[in-house]
Amino acid sequence: MDRLVEMIPLFTRSLEETVIMVGVSLFIATVIGIPLGVLLVITQGNHLFPNKTLFHILNAIINVLRSLPFIILMVAIIPFTELVVGTSIGIEGAIVPLIVYTAPYIARLMETALLEVDRGVIEAYQAMGASRSQIIFRIMLREARPGIVLCLTIATIGLIGATAMAGAVGAGGLGDLALRYGYQQWDIEVMLITVVILVVLVQLIQSLGNWAAKKLKKSV
Repeated sequence: MDRLVEMIPLFTRSLEETVIMVGVSLFIATVIGIPLGVLLVITQGNHLFPNKTLFHILNAIINVLRSLPFIILMVAIIPFTELVVGTSIGIEGAIVPLIVYTAPYIARLMETALLEVDRGVIEAYQAMGASRSQIIFRIMLREARPGIVLCLTIATIGLIGATAMAGAVGAGGLGDLALRYGYQQWDIEVMLITVVILVVLVQLIQSLGNWAAKKLKKSV
């Protein structure tokens, strides 16, 4: 017990590193993923900006990136990561592959959320003379807010799992802690505590996401 108390600063630092990786990666991936998701929707079929070529290119790229397990993607883009941040290890080296891994995932989830917006509502606003940009920002994104919140919740939880794997390249965080103490040193106590922290973190995020989505659904 005394040893575990002494390790509290280590657990705290690892949790902080995980939060930093998830927070920075999620923010940038969201900035990239939401527009990609919108493009996937409005360029397909007979939607607002039908463009089969652009849709198929985006769809193919997203499918390829989503088909790669994170650990493989992280290794495959090491040259790109080093080009962007100058290193492929540590927190900085993990954030780039985390963004590349998460942005397509958010884009696909966004596509699903936006496609659930009633086309009848969109057509009604088109008939009233609303511009396509107004329909995207004031109708589609607004109507899809509950779904978007749930999408980001799922993406955040997926990111937490990916940061655990990023521990394999010395990125720090709870994954690195579990790998060094739980796996390499077979320290069951540290492994169990790390698992508990991750479970609690995921439960908190999921509960907060569900609560926010319900609130937004009532206001739509």
